[in-house]
Amino acid sequence: MGLMDKGKYTAHIAVVASAVAIGLASWGAAALTDNEAEALAGERQTQQRTPSAEAKGPDRVPPVKVPQSIAHDAEAGGKSVNITIDDGPDPRWTPQMLDILKENDVKAVFCMVGPRAQEYPELVKRVVAEGHRLCDHTVTHDTTMDKKSVEYQKQQILDAKRMIEEAAGGAKVEYYRAPGGAFTPNSRRIAAEAGMRPLGWNVDTKDFELPGTNAIVNTVKRELSNGPTILFHDGGGDRRQTVAALRQVLPWLKEQGHPTSFPVRTKP
Repeated sequence: MGLMDKGKYTAHIAVVASAVAIGLASWGAAALTDNEAEALAGERQTQQRTPSAEAKGPDRVPPVKVPQSIAHDAEAGGKSVNITIDDGPDPRWTPQMLDILKENDVKAVFCMVGPRAQEYPELVKRVVAEGHRLCDHTVTHDTTMDKKSVEYQKQQILDAKRMIEEAAGGAKVEYYRAPGGAFTPNSRRIAAEAGMRPLGWNVDTKDFELPGTNAIVNTVKRELSNGPTILFHDGGGDRRQTVAALRQVLPWLKEQGHPTSFPVRTKP
């Protein structure tokens, strides 16, 4: 056989082999049962929908990123307002405020001091059971903590969070409010990294100064245009004026078309 004939023969063999391979591949695909084909299709769809295990790990849900900025807005937007209550829980005043909130079908955020939560876990559990949210108000309510070390701030914030969550039976603390508004960039970062949104206020009722029930009510009416988050107290002293004011403020808010909401935790 000449060189030219050998080349033609080799090319012919290659073509035949290729055709056979294609035929076998087609036969293999056709030989899949209906169940196998469905399973293969489902696996491909799952791979397209599900990020890799290296990215998320088995059965892990990515944590919600909480901003470090101080929240003031209401989740529901519009004319909604946020009721926030600080310095408790207190065995005398907190139950009265919870009763008033329940009567008016209003939810609030309770900013608790860690050891107080530890002392009255039944009140913390009631707060959670009635649909309110928890806020970390540190261990000692130190209004000068913005002048203290980062390690001190971390201890104040994270220890209080642990105390409140233990008292609550595992419910999560969703906000952090610095005593007296003594926020720092570090304290906001520490709180946010622990899943707590730094929480400010727009209306300070000054109820801790005991200005009288009418003064507290009038402050809310006068300053509500400043923003939706209102600050009351259920601890730190005699709160009978606050209880009486809350009894008047909540119906008034509804009359004025202000439903209650919770403060924002994440960006819309």
